[in-house]
Formats: sequence, structure tokens, C-alpha cells
Amino acid sequence: MPLLIWIVLFTLLGGVLSVMAAAVFLLLPERLQNRLLPHFISFATGALLGAAFLALLPHAVESQPGIDIHEITLTVLLGVLLFFLLEKMVLWRHCHSTTCDVHGTEEHEHAHDHRHDHGHPAAKASGIFILIGDGLHNFIDGVLIGAAFLTDPHLGVVTALAVAAHEIPQELGDFAVLLHGGFSRKKALWYNIAVSLTTILGGLLAYVSLSGVQHYLPFVLALAASSFIYIAVADLIPGLHRKTHIAATIQQVVLIAFGVGAIYLAHSTLH
Repeated sequence: MPLLIWIVLFTLLGGVLSVMAAAVFLLLPERLQNRLLPHFISFATGALLGAAFLALLPHAVESQPGIDIHEITLTVLLGVLLFFLLEKMVLWRHCHSTTCDVHGTEEHEHAHDHRHDHGHPAAKASGIFILIGDGLHNFIDGVLIGAAFLTDPHLGVVTALAVAAHEIPQELGDFAVLLHGGFSRKKALWYNIAVSLTTILGGLLAYVSLSGVQHYLPFVLALAASSFIYIAVADLIPGLHRKTHIAATIQQVVLIAFGVGAIYLAHSTLH
């Protein structure tokens, strides 16, 4: 199968199918949602870290003989700082409440506890910010998936799986913000699907622009790793720390290990 088709299919997996999975999740009883979501986040944390350290960074270092490893690690460091600034400036997780947490269950609960605020201009603006930021985020994810496929199709599959793993809980948070902003469930679904198509655009851009400049691919992979590390450490892990009792901690550690293990098995099996 042509590489372009693989890129389109797996950017679709990382984008549109993640939205659909999140939409199906929302059909479950709310109590079950609240129980399952922290487990998804734990698994996604492991998948992101596993993809970064077991797949992306090794390929970035090994893809070009003689490459300076310090340039790769510097790219990772600068990437983490870049994503910090993007999160500050673009405000793709922006909301007008100090209790908002669109990557966890808190925003979901907040949205249901404040139904009388639905449609408020500030809440609606939050939904628009989320759509803009999610579009940019998805576009970057698409570029990273495309770059991974250009390096090694097996690496592309692993990268797409890691993207899908963290996109599902993120899309759930996005749905919560949109519903809180007064969007109907149907509109929230279609807006999220439309925005998720930017993942495919990012993958196509990577295929067109990066295929002729192979020299830059290791640095794009390092940037992808920094993105995964930042999302796991800055966005997902703080939410896991809210539960401190021993049973929850053991569950988190086990599910993070499963996430890492899933990436390891996928990567080793494909090779």
C-alpha cells in the first residue's frame, strides 16, 4: 500500500476516530464515565511516554549515522519549552474558571454542576478557544504522524496509536467545554469531527514537504517526542496526583505500565 494512503488512514485514526470514540464514551452512564476516564488517562500517560522514549527518540538518534545526540536532546528541550509557550499563548485549553481541567473529569463535573451558565458569552468563548486550539493541536499531531511514517512505517503506526490514546480523553474534555458553552451534543460532535480533519491536513503537509528533506526528520521526531513528554508530564500526570490513596496509586501505576507495554509490544511486534 502506498505510503500516502498509510498516512491518511492513520491520521484519520488519530483524529476523527478519536472523536467518535469519545462520543460513544459520552453515551455511557455518567457514573461509569467518571469511573473509566481516570483509567484512560493513566493508560494514555504510559502510551505517550512509551512512544517518546521507546520509539521516537531511538529512531531520531539512529535514523542518520553520525548525528549529534546533543542536537537531538536540545531539540527535545526546546520542544518542551515551545509547547509550554503554545499552551500559554494559544490557550487551547482556555476557560474562564479556576476549576477548569479539560483533560480530566473535573471540567466534566463542572460543566454538569453549572447548567445555568450554559450559553453564557464567556463559556461560549471558551468553546471557540477550544476548537481553535484543538485544530492547531491536531494539525501538529498530523505532521508528527506523517514524519514518523516517512522515517519508518512501523514507527508511524506506533506514533498514531500514541496520538489516539491521548486524544480520546482530551476530546472528552473538549466535549465538556463545548457543552458548557451552550453547544448542543450534535453540534459539539460535528464541530469536533470537522476540527479533527486538521490531523489529516498535517499528515499530508508532512508527506509533501518533508519527503524531500530527510535531513530534518530526526529533529521532527525529537519534536514529536517532546510533545508527548510535555502532554504526559504537564497535562495528564498532575490530574493523576489528585488521587493519593494507595489503591488509586497502584491502579495508576499498573495502567501506566500497560500503556508503556502496549507501545513496546506494538513496536517490537511490527519490527
